[in-house]
Amino acid sequence: MRDTMENTCVIIKPDGVCKKVSGDIIKRFDSEGLKLVAMRMVRPSKETLEQFYAVHKGREFFEPLIRFMCSAPVIVMAWQAENAVAKVRQIIGATNSKDAAAGTLRAMFGTDGRRNVVHASDSAANAQKELAFFFKPEDLMKYEYGDWNK
Repeated sequence: MRDTMENTCVIIKPDGVCKKVSGDIIKRFDSEGLKLVAMRMVRPSKETLEQFYAVHKGREFFEPLIRFMCSAPVIVMAWQAENAVAKVRQIIGATNSKDAAAGTLRAMFGTDGRRNVVHASDSAANAQKELAFFFKPEDLMKYEYGDWNK
C-alpha cells in the first residue's frame, strides 16, 4: 500500500485576515481531520510573491493579484493528512467564490476569483515548492501519524 500522507500549503489571503475569519478557516481544516504542522503570519515582499505566482506571469490577473497579496498580512500554514492536497481543495471550493459549492470556504467567505480568502496548493509537488517559500524543513512538525491521536 502506497503512503499517501502529504503536507500541503494553505495561505489565508489578505481578505480572509482583514475579514477576521482566520480562526473559522483554521477550525474548518482542523475539524476535517487535517493536522496543522506549521503556521506563521507574514507580509511577503512583492519579489517573493512574483516568484511564488511565477506560473501566472504574463496573464492579465498577475499584477492585480500581486498588489492584492501585498495589501495586508497573510497567514501561511502547512497542513498534513492522507491525500491532503485533494482534501484541502475540496474544502476550499472553486477558485471563483461565486462558482464555489455551498459550504466550501470560498463560498462562505470569498467575494470573487481573487478575493477568495485562501490559496491552496494544487499538487503535492507544488505544495513542497510553495512551503519552501515560507518554511525551512525543520519548521514543519515531524509527527508520526499515530502520534496525533495521543
